[in-house]
Amino acid sequence: MKEKIELKIAQSILNIVGKENILSMTHCATRLRLQVKDRESIDDSSIQEIEGVKGVFYTAGQYQIILGSGVVNRVYGLLMDEHSFAESSKAEMELEGGNKLQRAIRNVADIFVPIIPIIGATGLFLGLKGVLLNNLVLGMFGLAQDSIPQWLLAMNTVLADTAFAFLTAFICWSTFKKMGGMPIIGFLIGLMLVSPALPNAYAVASGDATPIMAFGFIPLVGYQGSILTALITGAIGATLEKKFRKIMPNS
Repeated sequence: MKEKIELKIAQSILNIVGKENILSMTHCATRLRLQVKDRESIDDSSIQEIEGVKGVFYTAGQYQIILGSGVVNRVYGLLMDEHSFAESSKAEMELEGGNKLQRAIRNVADIFVPIIPIIGATGLFLGLKGVLLNNLVLGMFGLAQDSIPQWLLAMNTVLADTAFAFLTAFICWSTFKKMGGMPIIGFLIGLMLVSPALPNAYAVASGDATPIMAFGFIPLVGYQGSILTALITGAIGATLEKKFRKIMPNS
């Protein structure tokens, strides 16, 4: 049933936009991105009336159709399998529109879009953890935090805290992916930033740990929760990787 709906979406988009009007195609987490010859020939209202389409807009040389996570991947696959459109990266499409500030904002947004689902899911677990461990809630059942099994507390912590503890690694991974580097290298660098060999940033801030001093004056600590550091490190790392690959022997 789901496959039939997605096939209908793909065919309807193609009929309204026009096969000959599509120069290239790509997609992101939620949107089908089309580079078209004649944007004015596309009837936006007709596109929006297609079942499953959540909105359309045109920006930076791209006609973008919002389909939602998962659906966009399958609709894109159906269109490419059937018609083999040219595939342009988001970066290539974005070069054709918008100033430097607009492109920078879009790039940062694209870095965080893949991370949003895990942050949202973990946030729900974190809220549930706060409710379940609340003394008032526990008191209603005649319980206290000391009466909760240690294994249950540990499992709750793993579910609720892992994504935030390694957020730096996720951001580095996504930055590398966005900038054309190898995502696994970005993930490794992100994990290095929160390595257990470094004093935990939160523990240092609370006074429970002290930084490791390099050369006697450079404090070394972990970068737990440091979003800006992860972005900068990922951007520098991906840029250097691409430069090194141009001169690195194939062997």
